[in-house]
Amino acid sequence: MNDTSQLPPFPDRLSIDPSSPYFNAAIFEHDVGIRFNDKERNDVDEYCISEGWIKVAAGKALDRKGKPLLLKVKGKVEPFYR
Repeated sequence: MNDTSQLPPFPDRLSIDPSSPYFNAAIFEHDVGIRFNDKERNDVDEYCISEGWIKVAAGKALDRKGKPLLLKVKGKVEPFYR
């Protein structure tokens, strides 16, 4: 299994977008998973534990900068290392 003593702790808010202020490269060096409402999700772009939401892509729709449009979904968020 993983040795959790060497893994960095999860921040309250994390994004996979490198241009976001909530991006943390040290965490993405490891395999990260998100449990949302007790189900594992593989399509999460950003999360906030304290506010209880995740952001996921809204289909194939893109904004004017070419990034996917994101929907905010509320629920119980649990990040974990695989």
